[in-house]
Amino acid sequence: MPETDMLRIIADLSREFGDDRYVRGGGGNTSCKDEKTLWVKPSGLSLLDMTPDRFVAMSRDRLGELYAQRFPGDDSGRESAVARFVASAVLPDSKGRPSVEAPLHNSFPQRYVVHTHPPPVNGMTCGRDGEAACARLFPDALWVPFVEPGYTLAKVVREEMRKCRELNGRVPDKVFLGNHGMFIAHDEADGIRAIFKEVAGKIGEVVGAAGREGEPKVRQLSDASAVEAAAAKVAAVLGDEAKGKTVSGWFKVPAGAISPDHIVYARSYPYAGELTAAGLEKYRAERGYWPRIVALKDAVLAFGSSDKAAGLAMELAWDGAMVERYAEAFGGVKYLDERFVAFIENWEVESYRQKQSR
Repeated sequence: MPETDMLRIIADLSREFGDDRYVRGGGGNTSCKDEKTLWVKPSGLSLLDMTPDRFVAMSRDRLGELYAQRFPGDDSGRESAVARFVASAVLPDSKGRPSVEAPLHNSFPQRYVVHTHPPPVNGMTCGRDGEAACARLFPDALWVPFVEPGYTLAKVVREEMRKCRELNGRVPDKVFLGNHGMFIAHDEADGIRAIFKEVAGKIGEVVGAAGREGEPKVRQLSDASAVEAAAAKVAAVLGDEAKGKTVSGWFKVPAGAISPDHIVYARSYPYAGELTAAGLEKYRAERGYWPRIVALKDAVLAFGSSDKAAGLAMELAWDGAMVERYAEAFGGVKYLDERFVAFIENWEVESYRQKQSR
């Protein structure tokens, strides 16, 4: 198939699966490929904004050499070295920073790959019984428990694909990642759509049978002036980190970190409890950063260095609330371990994504 046709199709798929039913902010990524070249979405750019000329062209042979390299043993050194190596696979006439998941995309033999985080699907991937449910609902799919995104995830998926190929003679077209999302792969655009429909239908049946369909309840603001006073109190402490603000009626904000996107845009933990300057300072001392989400008795406040950043924080807090609701159909939500939280919070790749959202 001509390059121009492939890029037009993957751009169309990117926009089709780029709204808030599937991803939030700059989350998710897409790609297409031929034998020599992988075209992948740039890091930090929204799927809704993708056009054929915006994909980053990469050498598939060079990406394949990644796994033969020796990298430093510490997280920071390894990830910096991996980022430099992946950047070396970008073709000379191409622009942009490729998605950190580019090596994983390269491992799929299928022409088109779409990675998203739909809340109902993440109800399963973030559920305590998610792996068992996945085996029951999608016996031909690959399930991968949460590991560090990027290089480690790419290595794990590549090895699991090798095992699948040896055992079954084929590579799965569905990969579900614990506390992360899903990858769908196919040689045809309509094949991608058909798989999405299958996944949505089967998960929807489970969610519906458990009575967890629909959105979480939101209380109306009972005292707008008190909420504004609380927001002003927070802003006085946070300073530049509270230039942007978004207010919502109360909903059940997740108490912990659910997925990488939630950590990037809304922080790992909300601020809850009595709202005082000392309490906010204590939060920063313990976490190393100011909160983005403040849960009050009657409202939820989101803050950021701009209105855009605050809006994204609220979006991901709401997305997390939906994931928690759906996860009740899969044994209840399972939060990320602290070691994974620390990795993502300190990962330069995610810092880059945060900067793109300001």
